[in-house]
Amino acid sequence: MITLTDTATTKVGQLLQAEGAEDLALRVAVRPGGCSGFSYEMFFDGDIAADDNVTNFGDDGKVRVVVDPASAQLLEGATLDYKDGLEQSGFAVTNPNATRSCGCGQSFS
Repeated sequence: MITLTDTATTKVGQLLQAEGAEDLALRVAVRPGGCSGFSYEMFFDGDIAADDNVTNFGDDGKVRVVVDPASAQLLEGATLDYKDGLEQSGFAVTNPNATRSCGCGQSFS
């Protein structure tokens, strides 16, 4: 399953709080498509299936990440980070299962 860095955990917590939806979870999924074959999808979700993988992050465990079983296989060992700088800003996935990725960084195979 994917792990979150401390920076990503903090940012997700801030976004949930700003939305006033702290009961939601961050769903991370892999979908067919993109320039290299698969693309990452992330959104807040309150609909958690019985077979979803759920992991809590943060000191208080309030940041929940949900991954469906099919995506979990492709995200095993992956890390979600958040960067906020002049050259790069936003969430980025580092995935050891990706054999190649495209220039946009949002798609892999």
